[in-house]
Amino acid sequence: MTSSLPPAPPPSLPEAPELPRRTRYRRPRRSISWIALFIGLLLGIGGGLYYAWEIAPIEETDTAPHQLRAEDKAQYVAAAMLRYKYDGDLDRAINTLVELNLGPDPIQAVADIACNLARTDYIDSNAGLNGVLAMMNFYRLQGRSGCADQIIPAPAQDALVITLVAPTPTATLPPPPTKTPTPPSAFAVSPTPTILVVPTTPPQRDFIIATIRDFCDSEIEGVIEVFVQDFNGDGIPGQAVRVRWDDGSNIFYTGLKPER
Repeated sequence: MTSSLPPAPPPSLPEAPELPRRTRYRRPRRSISWIALFIGLLLGIGGGLYYAWEIAPIEETDTAPHQLRAEDKAQYVAAAMLRYKYDGDLDRAINTLVELNLGPDPIQAVADIACNLARTDYIDSNAGLNGVLAMMNFYRLQGRSGCADQIIPAPAQDALVITLVAPTPTATLPPPPTKTPTPPSAFAVSPTPTILVVPTTPPQRDFIIATIRDFCDSEIEGVIEVFVQDFNGDGIPGQAVRVRWDDGSNIFYTGLKPER
């Protein structure tokens, strides 16, 4: 008796080994282009600076005096001393110096600022020289001294004259003389005419209004900008400008616009 056995299964192929799963730690790393990274960084910084300075610059408004830069504070002090030379209001001048936060001794700080300005080309112009001389006059009256006393020569110190333009009343013209015949002269006419020397007066600085424009800003009200220029178009700092309205008047000086 024979038993039938089931056929043997065909031989199976060996299974391929399972490859390890790729993870982020086993992924091949790519090299970084440091040159491209550096160029991109430069382009980003340059673009940001151009946008901040040229396209959308930040305009400072309502800047307090103590927030000005050192050179702007010097201009502010010069204008305050010129105003003190004009009105003689010592309390107002001291309060202006205190607002600038010049230190524990603001009067000596004025002497130091005058010394620093006297060492530069600031005194080459008449406006700058008058500003430094006004500062010297202020701190001398308060018993202080500075190196500007030795830098600026004595003739220039004695020549400080501030001319204020004030309205003068209209002069009444005399009636024109009646024409009468000239009587004959008893003396013979000399062939050589007599030379008359007419004294001349020093030239005065006169200003004319070149143009007037409206300044409209919804955020800032009551703004007046005055630009004083010479015949070459160069700005003249330290010029007094009087503003009058119904309830009073005020005087400010040119050349004191803060930087952005």
